[in-house]
Amino acid sequence: MSTLFISQDEVRDLLPMSECIDAVRAALADLARGEGIQPLRPVMWLPEKVGALGMMPGYLGSIDTMGIKTVTVFPGNAGTEYDSHQGTVMLFDAGNGRLEAVIDASEITAIRTAAASAVATDCLARPDASILAILGAGVQGATHARSIPLVRDITEIRVWNRTRESADRLVESAAGNGAKVRAVDSVAEAVAGADVVCTTTAAPDPVLDGDLLEPGMHVNAVGSSVPFARELDASAMARARVFVDRRESTLNESGDFLMAKAEGAVDDGDIVAEIGELVIGSHPGRATDDEITLFVSLGLAVEDIAAGEVVYRKAIEEGKGVSIEFGGTRHD
Repeated sequence: MSTLFISQDEVRDLLPMSECIDAVRAALADLARGEGIQPLRPVMWLPEKVGALGMMPGYLGSIDTMGIKTVTVFPGNAGTEYDSHQGTVMLFDAGNGRLEAVIDASEITAIRTAAASAVATDCLARPDASILAILGAGVQGATHARSIPLVRDITEIRVWNRTRESADRLVESAAGNGAKVRAVDSVAEAVAGADVVCTTTAAPDPVLDGDLLEPGMHVNAVGSSVPFARELDASAMARARVFVDRRESTLNESGDFLMAKAEGAVDDGDIVAEIGELVIGSHPGRATDDEITLFVSLGLAVEDIAAGEVVYRKAIEEGKGVSIEFGGTRHD
């Protein structure tokens, strides 16, 4: 019995951002309709929290596939040859449990996270949104510069990073997409007048203050997925209407939400809806042009499974990947 192994470079070729956006949208709709299974992810931390191993299982009924992403998270890899997120996405046939594919997780994580923000932006940003601010110029900053213009007519992208060199590199890589792309020297300069703001940093403490938010903005908070780090301060959380990928995950994992809650700025009832509810039309989303909307993105296994399924099916069609006999056959 064979299993298909698919490399990072192959994932990049097989998973166009537009197709990933469609797959993530469908996965979040599955969850909202009760047709998916999304447990909380267990995380094993190394001493001093220098790194972690996360285990993210899930199931999607629409494609009848279960899977698990095993991912290591090492923020200290910034500036080295290693990605901060590494691991595998494994897909299993839900009918017989067969391991169908083992797929590099670094590229899937990079693409599907930005795809989820694009789905949220499409649901929540004003239709005329045209100015995008990206805070953080790492892998996620780069993929968000690709994803958000696919759902809104973005004419200007502003990039801020703690180190200007990284911001300049992102500007160079994002040039030529039809938008004016420029690096700026401060968060305030990036955010002033922006329609969509994406926080994609590894910062443990807030980089986006509530007093910088303006009426009508939409914010995608992406960088923090642990209870002890946050990118937005309590004021930002309190000023926005909060939408999430998964309520249970937010109440257990989101430092942005949990720290603001501990400070009395928000409570559980301030979570307005899950993005999947907006996708299927059971919640209207944005109510007025002036309100500030916020998507708290933690990343879900069903997003990885949906993206992995696209990669797996296209790899079979195009003859990509390496097929290896990997067990699972019954021997009497």
